[in-house]
Amino acid sequence: MTKDLTSGSPMRLILGFTLPTLFGLLFQQLYNMVDAMIVGKLLGSQALGAVGATGSINFFVIGFCLGVCSGFAIPVAQKMGAKDYPQMRRFVANAAYLSAVIALVLTVATGIFCRDILTAMNTPVDLFEDANAYIFIIFMGIPVIFLYNLLAGVIRSLGDSRTPVYFLALSAGLNIVLDLMFILLFDAGVAGAAIATVLSQAVSGAACLIYMVKKFPILHITQEERRFHWETCRGLLAMGLPMGLQYSITAIGSIVMQTAVNALGSIYVSAVATGGKVYQLLACPFDAMGAAMATYCGQNVGAGRLDRLRQGVRSCSLLGLGYSIAAFAGMLLFAPQSVMLFLSSSEPQLDMLVGLTSQYIVAQAAFFFPLALVNILRFSIQGMGFSTFAILAGVLEMIARTVAGRFFVPAAGYTAACFASPAAWICADLFLIPACLGCIAYLKRRNPTASLETISRAMTKIKPAKA
Repeated sequence: MTKDLTSGSPMRLILGFTLPTLFGLLFQQLYNMVDAMIVGKLLGSQALGAVGATGSINFFVIGFCLGVCSGFAIPVAQKMGAKDYPQMRRFVANAAYLSAVIALVLTVATGIFCRDILTAMNTPVDLFEDANAYIFIIFMGIPVIFLYNLLAGVIRSLGDSRTPVYFLALSAGLNIVLDLMFILLFDAGVAGAAIATVLSQAVSGAACLIYMVKKFPILHITQEERRFHWETCRGLLAMGLPMGLQYSITAIGSIVMQTAVNALGSIYVSAVATGGKVYQLLACPFDAMGAAMATYCGQNVGAGRLDRLRQGVRSCSLLGLGYSIAAFAGMLLFAPQSVMLFLSSSEPQLDMLVGLTSQYIVAQAAFFFPLALVNILRFSIQGMGFSTFAILAGVLEMIARTVAGRFFVPAAGYTAACFASPAAWICADLFLIPACLGCIAYLKRRNPTASLETISRAMTKIKPAKA
């Protein structure tokens, strides 16, 4: 079922699109949460720290994959808004070809250099082997990451944000079963958690593919549309590569930060790893808002409804503000309790670990509204077609985290690590706010008839009064 986001209340449409996407992201985070909870409870904080020590390099590589898939979906949304269905299908077919090539290259490269990367990041010796086992298997699953995220992105571009959620719910349940089976029954340790994650993602990707083929006639691709087309691929790469690089550029700062935290010792690595799991869950609404704005802006630009862009950004920002306030209040009250979801009560140095992790979570939550704006504005800019422009926000985040990791963490210790990401979000917003407004103004200058066309469409829908 497709959905048109070019007419109707922006607030209602964005909220209606965001909620199903949010549930999907929550199920996706359930993968990571279940991994962390089972690893932390059954294998201990050191094993959890080993998984956490791979977080930044995981974000560097997997974030690139997610960004590329999101970028490939934007031209699909634009052609959907313009009702140019043949070209939309060409974008889908060629996006599949490009995804297969990129996935193969990344899988081979990360598999070869996995140990070297962990060594360069100063991964603690007592965590190294578990960290390598976990992240190597995750990297071998890159093809299934592309499979699910590309197909889910295409389905969302058609306005359907519900369907991917159902398959994620199925695979989240499967992930729990497989986690317990590999860790308890097969005694596979952290490697078992990684295998469970990859297999579960493969199920959700395959389910999306089967459903899309059977339920979306609009995506039935003809022989002509299926052909490799270089100009179409250039358009996809112009969107996908900048979005992928934006994630990776941002992750470079995270890698520098992770390296600095690794140097503080295993307990600090475990605290950041545990706090990161809670943060990822709390930040899901911001990711959902970003996904909603990419599709919303893409469809409205394709349809020439430029007057709706600013309305949509304003409405989504209000949603972000309301959630940010609620999340911060919740963490002020319940941060220690949330930490204990991932730790055993018999953990050595439990009080210290809970205190450090709570400090990290509260520091992040205090700056959630700047994070909300980062996602809303960045994805809005990308949905409008300015993916390369949006990279600059990632550069600013990278610089902020790099400075914190190289200078402030060695000098001020763990407290500086807690505030590195908030500083990065604020730096990005200083660029994104004027950039988003500038992109909207540019589109209106380039298409001065768009608002007149919008008025004309509205007038044709008004029925004349009866005499």
